[in-house]
Amino acid sequence: MKSQQSTQTMKPATAAKKLGVYLPATPASFQEGVVSRAELNELQANPPEWLRELRLNGPHPRPVVAAKLGVSIAGLARGGVTEALTTEQIEALKQERPEWLEKERATQAEVRKEAARLKNAKKEKVDREDAAERH
Repeated sequence: MKSQQSTQTMKPATAAKKLGVYLPATPASFQEGVVSRAELNELQANPPEWLRELRLNGPHPRPVVAAKLGVSIAGLARGGVTEALTTEQIEALKQERPEWLEKERATQAEVRKEAARLKNAKKEKVDREDAAERH
């Protein structure tokens, strides 16, 4: 049986997602082919000029846009951002600070705070249980 890793391929959309780039902005040769695991690893280790340029200036896919703005993907949609944005457009939004962006950033901060609280509560419960078992 052949090694799966050497023959494993993925669709261009999957590879673009793993590389954090917007598929329609990639070269046609990338969009029309398949990408092996080895090719993906090589792209990550030694990104060609087109990949470096996309990562630097975009257009960026929505998950990257959301992360750069500090909001969720759903928050982008609520703010009316449904398309890929360039780094320049993202920076302009950060400077403009529209009301929707401020609201979504605050929402995201609350979500993170609650997640941290739940994680700490779970850890404290485990610690208490461990202490009880030792006594």
